[in-house]
Amino acid sequence: MFELDVRSRKPIYEQLIDKVKEMVQHGILQADEQLPSVRTLSSQLTVNPNTIQKAYRELEREGYIYSLQGKGSFVSPLQQGQNESQKAELRNELLRLMAEAVYLGFTALEIGALYRQVEEQRERGNNSD
Repeated sequence: MFELDVRSRKPIYEQLIDKVKEMVQHGILQADEQLPSVRTLSSQLTVNPNTIQKAYRELEREGYIYSLQGKGSFVSPLQQGQNESQKAELRNELLRLMAEAVYLGFTALEIGALYRQVEEQRERGNNSD
């Protein structure tokens, strides 16, 4: 389910965070779906349980997952308006990246094609059941 690159300069917990976010965004992980326990995932990935716990804590802080005492961690349902500050940050980052893309010669058609590509990937993720 999760593949991490132990040779990467990026810390393991950040790789795990990115992977979970990607799976949620592409619909691979559905709302209220249970994630593997810290112990299970740590043995599967041969990673220290504290590393998994750190990633789960950060994902919970960012609103991607929630925990139930004694039951585990679950994917949070998408709630409109919940993450307005995150959307504002992302909007600013997208504006910066798009300005750089325009500077480098990307056209509106190419940028639109990239957006459609992301939509298609999300659709395929939702239909992989």
